[in-house]
Amino acid sequence: MTTDSAGQGPGSATFLRLVRGEPAPEEAAALVAVLTARARAARGARAGAAPAPPSGWRDRSRTLRTPPAPGPGAWRGAYRPG
Repeated sequence: MTTDSAGQGPGSATFLRLVRGEPAPEEAAALVAVLTARARAARGARAGAAPAPPSGWRDRSRTLRTPPAPGPGAWRGAYRPG
């Protein structure tokens, strides 16, 4: 399927070119409809995809100090008689 560029205006590009056979107009329209639907589905899947998790290198929480944990025998020092 080839078309003349007459009447399409300057700057228009051919996005689909059939190089063998002569499909009926209905067959060409069906092919264009399927390709358009697949392109829209792929675009929708990319738009609906969850963003990538932040990089560990950019996460500033790793620079925060962790709270001190009691060491072995700390319970003995915590007891105050009295």
